[in-house]
Amino acid sequence: MGRKKSTFQKSSISFITLLFLCSFISADEVLKNIEKHKQKFENVANEIWDYAEVGYQELKSANLLINALQSQGFEIKTNLAGIPTAFIAEFNNGGPIIGILGEFDALPGLAQTKSPFKEVINNSTGAGHACGHHLFGAASAWAAVAIKEWIVENNIEGTIRFYGTPAEEGGSGKVYMVREGLFNDVDIVLHWHPDDVNSANSRTSNANKSAKFTFKGISAHAAGSPEQGRSALDGVEAMNHMVNMMREHIPQESRIHYVITKGGLAPNVVPDIAEVYYYVRHPKMSVVDDLFKRVVNTASGAAIGTDTKMSYEVMHGNFSLLPNDTIQKIVHKNLEAIGGVSYDEEETKYATEIYETFFEPDNEIGTQESIRPFKTSHSYGSTDVGDVSWNVPTAGLRTATWVPGTAAHSWQAVAIGRTSIGLKGAEVAAKVLAKTAEDIFLNQNIITEAKNEHNARIGSDFNYTPLLGDREPPLDYRKVN
Repeated sequence: MGRKKSTFQKSSISFITLLFLCSFISADEVLKNIEKHKQKFENVANEIWDYAEVGYQELKSANLLINALQSQGFEIKTNLAGIPTAFIAEFNNGGPIIGILGEFDALPGLAQTKSPFKEVINNSTGAGHACGHHLFGAASAWAAVAIKEWIVENNIEGTIRFYGTPAEEGGSGKVYMVREGLFNDVDIVLHWHPDDVNSANSRTSNANKSAKFTFKGISAHAAGSPEQGRSALDGVEAMNHMVNMMREHIPQESRIHYVITKGGLAPNVVPDIAEVYYYVRHPKMSVVDDLFKRVVNTASGAAIGTDTKMSYEVMHGNFSLLPNDTIQKIVHKNLEAIGGVSYDEEETKYATEIYETFFEPDNEIGTQESIRPFKTSHSYGSTDVGDVSWNVPTAGLRTATWVPGTAAHSWQAVAIGRTSIGLKGAEVAAKVLAKTAEDIFLNQNIITEAKNEHNARIGSDFNYTPLLGDREPPLDYRKVN
């Protein structure tokens, strides 16, 4: 009887302590911190948009985020996993560790002004933020600062850690950071991504593996002495033809796409070097590995058939996203509480103008104000967040930083991302991330439940082996020869 009373007393004290703590924490305190830093991080987003730096070359963008976080009392670790632009910014007050991911790389060949019409900007990189990673990095840092201040103000035991993750677009920056063990001590990871809708689905994605295939032949005069040449471009074209024939005999959910990155410079010269860049995707990592081997076989066969030599370099590899409903439902709850994005008169005019340039848009202006119902969904794209999610319970959201109907990786996405429309979507993300971190710090049972779910999903025999193997980060993969 005495023991039961003691247990009851302890439970009562814990409950009263929690109520006492909550009574001192304003429901809007975290959101007030978001508002306080609004101008600062909107400026950060716009500056990263202006820099438009591609994967592994985001020196200015990374330094901007580092300085912004360091000025707010975060401890910084740089040059991680052999990557100059990978960094961690942490505020440590003991307790559980929540990580927030931030990206900041742009896409090559998509330089664009913020005009609602196609208008190429003459920037120094020729790139543009067509996936909104300038907003991604800034809003995640914004949320990290807001929750750090809440921790300090209320003496909460908890550590907030911002991960500066470069080269998501084809560079798998996070994979090298996971492989390096930089996520080993994290309890929960949160992330988000720009979109044309607001959603926080329990979401899966395709795994992905890519490689550059290089063929080497013998140059000769294409008209005067073609018999003395061996065309490397023939090797590339033969490979592509075989892969396209292979498509009939692969699982329906698969995606294979390529671009010829080198093909010769003059028609009257037999090309002695040619290169093709391939992506192979499927929801299951094992199927990606199998399909990739078959693609390699087509390259080997093409080299034999064209009397050329072939080599290949794996460029990146991403696991599929592993959902975690325990955290994901909390993210969705907070997204519903924060709400969507509303346009003022000027933003509506801009949205209407750029909407006219869309090809078969699948959403209408106005839907950015609503939140999509919670559901399980699958994306046929890929992200290096996948590797994080197989190692740590991970959840995220997508917010309407773009006008409804905008296609990702388009000039329109670049343009909208530099407007107040993009910034409003980023603010929604920052608020949701911060409020979710607050919920988890105040109820650490969520961490236990999330870890239990995570372990059940990966299985007891899971052993993480990156799809990209043991290669070093391809720091020059975006450099133009």
